[in-house]
Amino acid sequence: MWVELADGRTLGVPLAWFPRLLNASAEQRQRYRISATGSGLHWDDLDEDISVPALLAGHGDMTVRTRPAA
Repeated sequence: MWVELADGRTLGVPLAWFPRLLNASAEQRQRYRISATGSGLHWDDLDEDISVPALLAGHGDMTVRTRPAA
């Protein structure tokens, strides 16, 4: 995923960092919105939120998932 920042930088991050985006269709990935403050991205269809400061810090999906009981 490529994110163009207001200061002219372009940040590339692997979709593998965000499993919801990785497993989504290209059409679903294109339906995002930029937050009012410009500091985040949101995909309603995928229930995914990504913070630009977290991307700059090198953080991927921080969702804690529990494993199903065996």
